[in-house]
Amino acid sequence: MLAYTYVEKGKFELREKEKPVLRDEKDAIVKVTLSSICTSDLHIKHGSVPRAVPGITVGHEMVGIVEQTGSEVKKVKPGDRVTVNVETFCGKCFFCQNGYVNNCTDKDGGWALGCRIDGGQAEYVRVPYADQGLNVIPETVTDEQALFVGDILATGFWAARISEIKEEDTVLILGAGPTGICTLLCVMLKKPKRIIVCEKDEARRAFVKKYYPEVILAQPENLPEFVRENSEHGGADVVLEVAGAKDTFRLAWECARPNAIVTVVALYDEPQILPLPDMYGKNLIFKTGGVDGCDCEEILRLIEEGKIDTTPLITHRYSLSHIEEAYDLFENRKDNVIKTAVFTDNI
Repeated sequence: MLAYTYVEKGKFELREKEKPVLRDEKDAIVKVTLSSICTSDLHIKHGSVPRAVPGITVGHEMVGIVEQTGSEVKKVKPGDRVTVNVETFCGKCFFCQNGYVNNCTDKDGGWALGCRIDGGQAEYVRVPYADQGLNVIPETVTDEQALFVGDILATGFWAARISEIKEEDTVLILGAGPTGICTLLCVMLKKPKRIIVCEKDEARRAFVKKYYPEVILAQPENLPEFVRENSEHGGADVVLEVAGAKDTFRLAWECARPNAIVTVVALYDEPQILPLPDMYGKNLIFKTGGVDGCDCEEILRLIEEGKIDTTPLITHRYSLSHIEEAYDLFENRKDNVIKTAVFTDNI
């Protein structure tokens, strides 16, 4: 089968590999119908994910059809269309039992697919702990509608959930990339009084303006002053940092009012400074990632009910055999790309 492979730092390559087989009775083999490229894949390529294993198939955003299951898999069966969770989790350890599935203590727990074990930018993928990692897609939901459920949409939903957003709040979201938009969609479900999105890229600003005209757009320049002018208590009640750029962590806490919640969703390429003397007295609460992707069933229900729609994010489509072109487009932000959908050639 074709599989896009992490060869070494700076190099991915489309290769022929053996089709995966069941290794455990809790496994499932999924025929991938649609996958996508995530910024985290680029982090692997650039060497920013030390735990990533050379030789693995990359990709952790995918949907597909269950082809085979182990004897202990009860939730899904061959023929089911499914989303695949970015995280592998056993469902039984302390962290899983408390909803912290990113910290599952299993050897393949947390973000494993496309990082430490073979992922889904391929024709087939083996999913450990399939009863936890797979969710059946409702008949009325298309593959494209469900494509981001297991990763960036789960991230946005998790971020909005832990941020304790109230209807009287002013919420600031830093970044309107794919994860930022998914976070915005989930914040909108909370119906806060005001949402401010900070984004400097003109194409992404235009996207927000087109699809979410009720949102207030801002630029990084003079952002703390802008937020103060557009909030009641000297800053945002909740800040979600989704950009992961050089200065956005500082902007996040500078724009927060005293006693606010700052949720850090972004994955950074380098360490960030927490200047405690400068923020002394703000009494901020910081909440940090990664995502605990345990809400996928609820997210699918919300998509089915028409309350979440991420299909506008898919701006480009490629076949797996042309995934190199998709990566070039996505990595270099060509043609106003937001997200790509990569379909498997033999579907």
